[in-house]
Amino acid sequence: MQIVNGREQEYQDYIANNNDPYGSGVVRYAEKWAELMEASLAMGTELKEIAETTRGEADTEGITGFMYGCAVRGLAYFWVHGEELRRWHNLDTQLHDEGEKANESGGVLNPALLNIG
Repeated sequence: MQIVNGREQEYQDYIANNNDPYGSGVVRYAEKWAELMEASLAMGTELKEIAETTRGEADTEGITGFMYGCAVRGLAYFWVHGEELRRWHNLDTQLHDEGEKANESGGVLNPALLNIG
């Protein structure tokens, strides 16, 4: 997984701080997902074309919706393609226009929220 220049030590700290089973599951999932996407990106595929498929392929441990959201947030900050992933995720997750608003503000939508209406 390609880390943003200057954030390598911060990423190592992130891994060290997420050493419990839940947190380390998020890290493992995020790394698998990024590696799958990087392989396709290296062949010229656009992220928006492979993000959804590879997100399922990377889930070999049965992550939760909250874990997925944590993985997106981590990748958005640490991964060299993270900003593009964050924008894709927000639009993919939105129900109305909240993804567009999150993209403007720099936020990441939480896919584990339940809306009843």
